[in-house]
Amino acid sequence: MEVSPAPPGLEAEYSALLTADCRHFLHELISTFDEEVDQILQLRVQRKVELDLSGGLPSFPESTAHIRRDPEWRVLPVPPRLHRRHVDVGDLAPCDTQRFIQALQSPAQGLQVDFDDGNCPTFYNQIKGIHNVVQAVYNHIPNVPCISQAPVLMLRPRAWNMVEHNMLVEGKEAPGPLFDFGLLMFHCGKKLLEQQSGPFFYLSKVESFMEARLWNNIFVWTQQKLALPPGSVKATVLIENVLAAFQMEEILYELREHSAGLNCGLWDYSASFVNKFGHRRAFLLPDRSKYVNMEKHFLRSYMDLLVQTCHRRGALATGGMAALLLPEDPLSDSHRKVLDSVIRLKLLEIHAGVDGFMVYDLNLIEPMQRLFQLHTEGENQLQQLRPDVSVTPDDLLRMPSVWQWIRHQAQLEDDSRLVSRQLVSALTGDMLEQLSSLCPSLRTKRMLHTAADIFLEVVLKRYFPEFITSYLNQEHTFLSVHGREQTENSEVVHPSKL
Repeated sequence: MEVSPAPPGLEAEYSALLTADCRHFLHELISTFDEEVDQILQLRVQRKVELDLSGGLPSFPESTAHIRRDPEWRVLPVPPRLHRRHVDVGDLAPCDTQRFIQALQSPAQGLQVDFDDGNCPTFYNQIKGIHNVVQAVYNHIPNVPCISQAPVLMLRPRAWNMVEHNMLVEGKEAPGPLFDFGLLMFHCGKKLLEQQSGPFFYLSKVESFMEARLWNNIFVWTQQKLALPPGSVKATVLIENVLAAFQMEEILYELREHSAGLNCGLWDYSASFVNKFGHRRAFLLPDRSKYVNMEKHFLRSYMDLLVQTCHRRGALATGGMAALLLPEDPLSDSHRKVLDSVIRLKLLEIHAGVDGFMVYDLNLIEPMQRLFQLHTEGENQLQQLRPDVSVTPDDLLRMPSVWQWIRHQAQLEDDSRLVSRQLVSALTGDMLEQLSSLCPSLRTKRMLHTAADIFLEVVLKRYFPEFITSYLNQEHTFLSVHGREQTENSEVVHPSKL
């Protein structure tokens, strides 16, 4: 095994995490499963090629129909701390120490601690974030409740598309999710179990039941290595890929000893239509501000099917995340409009039968908890079996009818202009001019221009990148700017700040 030196300023945290025993554990974990990781990534490519060459559409697989038709099997019940998770904080970057502490002090029932997209997974951020989680688990953070009383930690390692450039095992870069999962389990697994507060995980960007089977094998192996009882690890799978929507029961079945349910990953699920079918005119995603929400047929069908599938098998169903931020003035019209919009959309999810959902703004936690108190009874809605739901492949694939995209030179809905490379470049230039005047320093102006460059690189490419995180993680402009900023300031540059 080869590991890069500590990120600047994190020498103590690095040494505390990457001990000799932990390195040995990581080496065993990664070398055991590395070949299977490659296989599931190859299966993804194979499936995409098959769909592209045939022009076919996904459907519920006939080869696993026996699992869907068997009415008897159930997932194992979850531990008590997972029974009531009405409102979680979503996309919580653990490297942001101040926000992490605020979330631990909040009245949320759970925290989606994100080492994937929301954490901007540089080596600095992963080491900082994992160390912060360890500190919280061992109650070493002042003025924060002990881990058995704090919001439950739902740890989200990177998805399979990400690699850890700073660790080589047997001459290959380590899979990002195994690096994250291994460190978290080695340092926190037993302590979380002792406190009846884990270890609980979110699994992102899962595309098939074969990937769920791989995760299940990893859980079983890790529990044996760390002398944890079978079924100790519990995981919620984010159904944020259109292909996974056709295999939800199979995914639950593969993880039935370790399942904490399924989650509606609204934005990534919608984006997966671009990833898988973006070259087909019929599947281009519309203006998300108008047409990408749970009121639209394809997303409502996806949520209804997820709730029905989970509750039929005794699993919890988690709704999407409210990403909107409340304006600071609680008496302003804008504050009321944002809150009303969130309430309207979240009531749709509650009435659909979800057992909880996520918010990004900590100020939305208590208003959303009141919604559950007013409109539900008990700790969850597992009794809502949704026998009224009957979802077909057509329901899951039916797109709204207004499109915008350069590739197909669509017309803008508002003024009939054709979407073209020239138009997008001109609009980007206009936006740069407007925002540059708001930049308080040369550094922030440089970050703004980097963001614009990366945006244009992505939208003007011949083929759209399957994962923005993978593209940024290996793209020269981003890495060079990040390295320069880190050298100058020893601090993190988040894409969300660009």
